[in-house]
Amino acid sequence: MAGLALVTGAAGGIGRAVCERLATDGFTVIGTDLDRAAAEAVIQGLPGAGHLAFALDVAEEEVVDTLIAEIEAEHGAIAVLVAAAGVLILDENGQRRPLTDTSLEEWNTTQTINSTGSFLLLRAFLQARSARRVEGARYIGFSSVAAQLGGYRSSSAYIASKSAVLGLIRAGAREGAALGVAVNGVAPGLIDAPMLRLSLDPAKDAEVAQSIPQGRIGTPQDVAGAVSFLAGADSDYITGSVIDVNGGYRMQ
Repeated sequence: MAGLALVTGAAGGIGRAVCERLATDGFTVIGTDLDRAAAEAVIQGLPGAGHLAFALDVAEEEVVDTLIAEIEAEHGAIAVLVAAAGVLILDENGQRRPLTDTSLEEWNTTQTINSTGSFLLLRAFLQARSARRVEGARYIGFSSVAAQLGGYRSSSAYIASKSAVLGLIRAGAREGAALGVAVNGVAPGLIDAPMLRLSLDPAKDAEVAQSIPQGRIGTPQDVAGAVSFLAGADSDYITGSVIDVNGGYRMQ
């Protein structure tokens, strides 16, 4: 089972790992990011051929709709869409701001990219699959352990935005089923990627790992493995689900 797989946030630590894994799985990967050059650098290093890179701001409705329509018209139907783009805004010391100190601008920026961006991508994908069905079509969204636990390092805006994704996945799964689209998600925990490093000094990794039952911080490849499963045939009877990728951290 393969085909076209579109990955947003492709130049991020997790996005890059997802692109690498899906390419290894046999997908033709379309990597997108705000910075096209950064996405292109990821794509150029992937196994296989035919991979593409595009600039994409997931918060821009017209840009999202236009790009997906152009890809569908010029390169074929998208089989898998992975909405990995996201943002976490912290203070100048790399700490979460108290909710009482959170500006409306920070709130709106976070919601627009993380939750509205996920919605725009899902809507465009379901519209495309309504017009042309694809066997085994998949949408894979990104929530976070922060949404499940209230967060320890993440801002209130980030926690709320990732909570919205949980609801979007369930709503999308009900509507997507009639179109042959499975809608699922992943909820990463503490993953050694640039977003975590905004607030965690590597020197503190061993201390933090003690709070994780499996005793280590996760890797982008751990998350990519879950995405690979949801993108593949073994997940055929799964929709409306979110896979926790956190080493047991949520049990704490």
